[in-house]
Amino acid sequence: MVKHCVGIATAVFLTVCFASVVQAQNTASSEKEIVRPKGYESLRLNSSTGLQAMVDKAVAEVIEAHKELKKDDIAVTLIDLREPANLAYAHYRGEAPTYPASVVKAFYLAAMHQQLEDGKLKMTPELERGLRDMIVTSSNEATQYIVDVLTDTSSGGELPAKEFELWSYRRNRMNRYFASMGYGNININQKTHCEDAYGVEQQFRNYKGENRNMITSNASARLMADIALGRVVNRERSSMMMELLKRDPFAEGKAANSQATDFAGKALIDGKLTGAKLWSKAGWTSRNRHDAAYVETPGGLKFAIAVLTENRSNEKEIIPAMVGKLIDQMMDRKE
Repeated sequence: MVKHCVGIATAVFLTVCFASVVQAQNTASSEKEIVRPKGYESLRLNSSTGLQAMVDKAVAEVIEAHKELKKDDIAVTLIDLREPANLAYAHYRGEAPTYPASVVKAFYLAAMHQQLEDGKLKMTPELERGLRDMIVTSSNEATQYIVDVLTDTSSGGELPAKEFELWSYRRNRMNRYFASMGYGNININQKTHCEDAYGVEQQFRNYKGENRNMITSNASARLMADIALGRVVNRERSSMMMELLKRDPFAEGKAANSQATDFAGKALIDGKLTGAKLWSKAGWTSRNRHDAAYVETPGGLKFAIAVLTENRSNEKEIIPAMVGKLIDQMMDRKE
């Protein structure tokens, strides 16, 4: 951050000082813009009537089993990764914007690795700790730190119009990055909070809860597929991301993680798929309960899935029921 010029008596010098600050900030913004990799192409997904029938059936059964779950309270996207050259997908309300809760942290992870790869940021022990805590334990404090580093912004008091304009432009770096890669209908420019936002963070929401983070199940499943296929930044960086996203649903005691056992991973537990592998980022609030995951089963299934739910955040069975029903259908179809 550029230090404020203080203790100067003349208004002329203050004007010059402020102009220098703005110029320096604009230069820094340009230097640290997050840029998609050269040669990157948006993931090509082919609509599948077979997968669509499975998704529609699973959604109908889950809604029937949970009488208070409304049709607009859930969104699902399924991507079959068994044939990387011919990816099939299906969705239910896949483009419906939904508050992401902590699923957004997977997007920040990808953006950070792009900056590290391009040499615009340097890995430090503290940054490594922040990334791990953001993904593994879903720390909001770590996420706030990561967003600060990614955008050259920081929380604090409300800002005058000119400073706020630059601050807002910087905070939208992640949006521009993912838009350049073909991710649409998302907004990922806000920090995650345990309670509420204050000062400039509230100013950024226009004091009315506007400009909130929003994602779709299509974007969330696609990100997991992009990472699993080694397409985010490059294969090496994607592997690093996968290492942080890796979950063990069958871990016990202190090694157990609710993101592994209470969401998509519960479907693997309930189905006794002890050889299955899971990578995921879950999110939950008082209103939302989500999971975005990549799964490999002993029977050869490989798929990315996102299940986003609203207004039923305390119902732990909806997401695993959806994932379990889809696994059963895909296994039956394969056989």
